[in-house]
Amino acid sequence: MELINLHVQTYAEQHSSPEDGLLKEVADYTRSHHPEYHMLSGHLQGKFLEMTSRMLHPRRILEIGTFTGYSALCFAKGLADDGILHTIELREDDAATARGFFDRSPYAEKIILHVGNAREIIPSLNEIFDLVFIDADKTGYIEYFNLVLPKVRKNGFIFADNIFFQGEAIQPEPKGKNAMAISAFNKFINERTDIEKMIVTLRDGLYIIRKL
Repeated sequence: MELINLHVQTYAEQHSSPEDGLLKEVADYTRSHHPEYHMLSGHLQGKFLEMTSRMLHPRRILEIGTFTGYSALCFAKGLADDGILHTIELREDDAATARGFFDRSPYAEKIILHVGNAREIIPSLNEIFDLVFIDADKTGYIEYFNLVLPKVRKNGFIFADNIFFQGEAIQPEPKGKNAMAISAFNKFINERTDIEKMIVTLRDGLYIIRKL
């Protein structure tokens, strides 16, 4: 399903600030070397993540799902002077790729990369987060949300990516475990009264959630 009109997407990208050199390199490398390139946040969403981080100026960010490092580098641009970004990646190859890009960035000392299962790592993090980005295995979204919500400060934010799941999750009867899981997550979030939420119709859908 084509969710965003290609002409609109192209126009938006042309009228947005361009990627910096390192982000373009991450995108080009991922496109050329990774079979799941489509998982990359990309130019427009990456700029949105950067802008929101600059607005919030967070001290602590948690990212669940590093991939090749693009979104973490976007978020890192808005960190406070004493800010730290924790990012978790299950796959060692992707973590190694991301680490290489992080080490070449101005934020190398601000990004802590954890390799392993987020379900085990999140409880071990003794932090209160201003901003959390959930972008890992779709069947784990509800569990990740429940793990991180107690660690998010009041008025802190949780972003959840791919909540349209290529249009499959918004069908009346989603099929496939990932689409079904995202559909269940969206219903779970929409029914909660302890958060404020909105969906941004950007790329593959982004849930913006504020802890009350």
